[in-house]
Amino acid sequence: MKGSYFKRHCTCGEKCTCDKKWSFVIDVGKYLKLGKRKQIWRDNFDTREEAVAAAAALIEKVKQGKFHIETDMLFKEYADVWFAEYIKVTAPKPGTIRIREYGINKFLSFFKEIKLKKITEEMYQAVLDDLIEQGFARSTIESIHTTGRLLFGKAVDKKLLNDNPTINAYILRQDNNIINEDEEDPQDLPKFFEVDELLHFLDIAEEKGLFMDEVIFNVLSYTGIRAGELVALKWNDIDFEKHTISINKTYYNPKSNTVNYTLVRPKTKKSKRIITVDTKLIELFEKHKEEQEEMILRLGDSYYNRGFVFSNFNRHPGYPILIKFVQNRMARLLKHSELNLKLTPHSLRHTHTSLLAQAEVEIDEIMDRLGHQDDSTTRRIYLHLTKHRRRNASNKFSDLISNYKQRLLSSYIPLITVSFFIPAETHSFLFLQPSSIEEDFISKRINLFYFYLIAFGGPEFSPFNYFQSFFNNFFTCFLIFNTNCNSSEYYTCSHCSKCYLL
Repeated sequence: MKGSYFKRHCTCGEKCTCDKKWSFVIDVGKYLKLGKRKQIWRDNFDTREEAVAAAAALIEKVKQGKFHIETDMLFKEYADVWFAEYIKVTAPKPGTIRIREYGINKFLSFFKEIKLKKITEEMYQAVLDDLIEQGFARSTIESIHTTGRLLFGKAVDKKLLNDNPTINAYILRQDNNIINEDEEDPQDLPKFFEVDELLHFLDIAEEKGLFMDEVIFNVLSYTGIRAGELVALKWNDIDFEKHTISINKTYYNPKSNTVNYTLVRPKTKKSKRIITVDTKLIELFEKHKEEQEEMILRLGDSYYNRGFVFSNFNRHPGYPILIKFVQNRMARLLKHSELNLKLTPHSLRHTHTSLLAQAEVEIDEIMDRLGHQDDSTTRRIYLHLTKHRRRNASNKFSDLISNYKQRLLSSYIPLITVSFFIPAETHSFLFLQPSSIEEDFISKRINLFYFYLIAFGGPEFSPFNYFQSFFNNFFTCFLIFNTNCNSSEYYTCSHCSKCYLL
C-alpha cells in the first residue's frame, strides 16, 4: 500500500518553488475489506518528508485494524445525537445538563456546519484561544473544554472518528491569574457587606421590608446558605428544639417558570449538611410559620401545600418562590439602604464567610458550614481578612523568644556576680574535671554549683542545662588558658578538652 505525494494546485512542474502545502492520498479499500476503492486524503504538510511520515503512520494504523471510515455527519448532527445519549446514560442533574448544553452551544458557533471528521486539533485549540480572548473566565472555559472532551471522546469510542482533536488541547494560563496573598488587590475579592453595613441592611429589611423580607435576609446572612438552598427549604428541615437547619436539596428552575421547578441534590456531597442557628432565627421562623398558616387557612384548597418555608402568596400560592424573587427583593432594600447596588443574595454568603473569619473561626469549620469541599473564593476572603492574625502570630512568636532570652540572661547575672567572690580553687573544681582528684570530691563541688544555680536562678530552671550553658558561655572567661598541660597544676576541661591553669 503506497501513497501518492504532491502539492495541490501547484503548477511549477518538476522544480517546484511555490510555498503550497504538501498532501498525500492512500487507497485503503482492500485493507478495510470494503469491496470497493476507498481513498484517504491528508493535506497541510509543510514538507514532503512530513507527508511521507504521516502516510506511513496511517498505513501502519490501517494494517493493525485501528483505522475506521470516519462519519460524514456534520458537527451539529452529531452533537444532537451525543447529547441525547449522554442524558440517557448518565442521568445528570439539571445543573449539569445546563452546563453541557452551554458548552455545545459555544462549539456550534464555531463548528456548526463543519463535518465532524474535518475538525482538527488546530481548529479545536483555536476555539479555546478565542474564548480566552473574549474574556471568558478560566473556569467557564474549562467547563466548555470538558464538554468537548466528552463529545469527541465518545465519537472515537464509537469509531466515528480516528483521532480525537481535543487530546493535546490546553487552556493558556495568564500571569494575572496568579494571586500573591500579601499584595492582593481587595477590589479583586467578591463583594460583601462590612459589619456595620450588614446591620444597617437588616434594619432596613425589618423596617421597610415586604412580607418575608426580614426572615429571608436574616437566614441568608446568619447561615451563609445559597439562594437555591433557601428556596428549597421545607418546614421539616427545621428543628425548632435543636435549633438546626438541614440542607439536603436545592432548587432548579432555569426558565423561572414557577410551576415547573425541580428539587435536586445539593451541589456537592459536602453541601448536604446540618447548620446550627441562634435563637433569633428560630423566633423569626416561628413568626413566619404563624403568618403562613393564617394565609393557608384563608386560601384553602387553592394553596399548593408542599411544606415550603418560603412560598408564593399571590400568583401560584404555595409554590416555592423564585430565586429571582429574592434578587428583586434585595435590590429594593439596597436602594432604601443606599448601599452598593451591585450586591446580590450570594454576597450575603461571602459576608457570612468574612464575619466568621473576623470572629477567628478556622477555615475548615467555615467551609463545613458553607458546604464547600474546596472553594478558592472562600479561601481568598479568609486569607485577606486574617492577614492581621498571621502578622500578630509572627509578632507573638518574636516576643516570646525575646522575653525568654531576656529572662535567661537575667538568671545568669547572680551567678556571675557570685563567681567573683569564689576562690580560684573553687572555680576549678566546679567547672573543670581534674584527672588527679577523686570522683566523689568533684561530685560534691558540682552539687555545690547546683545549689548556687537554684538559689539564684530559681527552681524552675534545669541545673544541668544551665551548668553546660554557664561553662560554655561565661565561666571560661575567668580561667587562664594554657597550651602546656604537662604540669599537675593544669586541669583538662571535660567539655572542650583544653587545659586551664588553676
